[in-house]
Amino acid sequence: MGPIALEVADILRTHGPAWRLAQRPHLSLGQLKVMTAIEQCRTSALGGHVLRCTDCAHDVVSYNSCRNRHCPKCQAVAAKRWLVARQADLLPVDYYHVVFTLPAPISDIAYYNQAVLYGLLFEIAADTLTTIAADPQHLGAQVGATLVLHTWGSALAHHPHVHGIVPGGGLSPDGQRWVACKPGFFLSVRVLSRLFRYRFLVALVQAHLAGKLQFFGHHADLVDPKAFARWLAPLRQCEWVVYAKQPFAGPEAVLAYLSRYTHRVAIANSRLIALDERGVTFRWKDYRDKARPDRPRQKTMTLSADEFMRRFLLHVLPAGFHRIRHFGLIANNGRKERLALARELLCVVAPMTVNELGKDQVTRPTEEPIRLNFVCRQCGALMIVLETFIRDASIRAPPAVRGEA
Repeated sequence: MGPIALEVADILRTHGPAWRLAQRPHLSLGQLKVMTAIEQCRTSALGGHVLRCTDCAHDVVSYNSCRNRHCPKCQAVAAKRWLVARQADLLPVDYYHVVFTLPAPISDIAYYNQAVLYGLLFEIAADTLTTIAADPQHLGAQVGATLVLHTWGSALAHHPHVHGIVPGGGLSPDGQRWVACKPGFFLSVRVLSRLFRYRFLVALVQAHLAGKLQFFGHHADLVDPKAFARWLAPLRQCEWVVYAKQPFAGPEAVLAYLSRYTHRVAIANSRLIALDERGVTFRWKDYRDKARPDRPRQKTMTLSADEFMRRFLLHVLPAGFHRIRHFGLIANNGRKERLALARELLCVVAPMTVNELGKDQVTRPTEEPIRLNFVCRQCGALMIVLETFIRDASIRAPPAVRGEA
């Protein structure tokens, strides 16, 4: 039997209580909730059930998941369910991967203005894509995009950017034909970058004038409009990172990519190597290392447990903030009608939906079905629930009566 794999939950259980106590004035309620959820995930604290295999009679105790979107253990199942729902949105065309990144100075103030600046990042990236695509000089079509927010770099530093999955074409302005992009080329990255920079800076100034931004530390003087204008001036001249990758190799590759990116958290348990007296050691990719382009840029890094937890919690999103959004052709409002029209113009048949396939299993193109039942790991037979037990009830003291000691 091999060594037990290290998990983020192990780090939080070992070092979290003392660090939480020391840092409580600096931690948000959302960060505290994430720590507690991950620590309790798949433990008796959340309850569970006893399963028995109908074939080999093997019994298993299975504890409930926390289902927190920042938990590394809970996202695999969530990603599968989301992918099943998204399968019906795929079209038989090339798909492109585009990325919009905020420059480092704006990333610094974004951490204290997450809801505002992350929201702007979504809106301006989508607006840039749809505006350039609608221009007859570029594509002249209404396109769609699924955008996914990531706030981290490989070393867990704060690095907000959005990944976009975009079909290589769209509906003509009159809705009478499908306009495909050039093979292997979607839109000009340079044009996208310039428009993205211009519109984001305009929106940023408007947010500042409206008093929606907060500034702390060495950025405190940016409250003054003149100081803010001087701070923005260099950002109007530098290049903003926007890039597009080669098209995916078919719809299956799009699904595989989405499964890796849509429900990814700041660090996967598989990247953790060790937790010892030195701290936490994990694998990371140094994208700035160009010395050996023929080799993977994968390296190892060791951080103190306190620094690891601080970096991990940098990426806790505001409550209710949606980090996966759909725009244009696949926006939630009218998506079915627009996709039906696109398939009609492409002369393809719509895939079967979850309701049409049934509740027990859902199939994806060229893949085995995703089973929604419990399956025995020893023989593969169906498992049934013998017993369930509820989560531990937290004990709370009664409210103090005024005047009591």
